[in-house]
Amino acid sequence: MCQLLGMNCNVPTDICFSFEGFHVRGGLTDHHRDGWGIAFFEGNGCRVFLDSKATIESPVAELVRKYPIHSKNVIAHIRKATQGLVTLENCHPFQRELWGRYWIFAHNGNLENFHPDTLELFRPVGQTDSELAFCHLLERLWREFPCGYPGSEGIYRFLEGVAGEVAAHGNFNFLLSNGEFLLAYCSTHLHYIVRKAPFGDAHLIDQDITVDFSQVAGVNDKVAVIASFPLTDNEVWTPLSSGQLLMFKEGEPVSMQEEP
Repeated sequence: MCQLLGMNCNVPTDICFSFEGFHVRGGLTDHHRDGWGIAFFEGNGCRVFLDSKATIESPVAELVRKYPIHSKNVIAHIRKATQGLVTLENCHPFQRELWGRYWIFAHNGNLENFHPDTLELFRPVGQTDSELAFCHLLERLWREFPCGYPGSEGIYRFLEGVAGEVAAHGNFNFLLSNGEFLLAYCSTHLHYIVRKAPFGDAHLIDQDITVDFSQVAGVNDKVAVIASFPLTDNEVWTPLSSGQLLMFKEGEPVSMQEEP
C-alpha cells in the first residue's frame, strides 16, 4: 500500500530529516513507485509538489530534499497504485478550497464499492478512490455547515463519524489539513511521535543518518511527525488504534474527549 507522512509544529519547521528517510521508500527500501507528492502550508498559501515518477528517480524530490521549506503543517504521500492510472492527476496529496482555505488530503488504502451521493461542489479530476473520498468529505462538510467554517472541534466531531462510514468500504488511513490543524485517521497502520525538550538523537531506519535535535531545535519547539510506519529506530512511536481520528495542533495531539 501507499505511505503517508505528516508534520504539525508550533513553529515553522523543515521536514528534511523525515523526508530523507521517507523518500527512499519510494522505490529503494520499499516498492512504492507510482508517484508521490508533498504539500507545505505557509500562511494562507500552500506549496504543492507532485510527480508521477518514483521518489528515488524524481528531480522534484531532489529539489525538496535540498530546499528546507519551513512550515507548520506538511503532508506527503508515496503511491502504490490500486485504483487509477500512474499519472499526475492521480498523485497525492490532493488540494481543494473550502470556506476560503486550502485543504490538503492524502490517503493510504483501498476503498471498494465506494459510490457516494452526487457531488455538487467537489468533483474528482483523476480516477482514484482517494480523491473521490476527499471530495466526499469536503462535500459532506459543506452541506453540514452551510453558515461557514465551524472551527476545528466542529470539523473533528463531524468527520469522526463520516470517516468511519467511508472506512466501512476498506482501508482508509488518511491525513487532512487546512493549515490550522492536521487530522490523522487510522484504519490499519499509522504512527506518530512528538519531539520536544529535552531533545535527543534520532536515527533513521531507511538510511544511516542521525540528527541531534538538541543542536537544531529551540527549547520551546514542538514537532509532531505522523507516518504509516516509524521512520526512526531509537525513538518511541505511538500507534493509532483502528478507527481512531486524532487531531494535531501546535505540535501535539489534541484531546477531543467528551466532557463528563
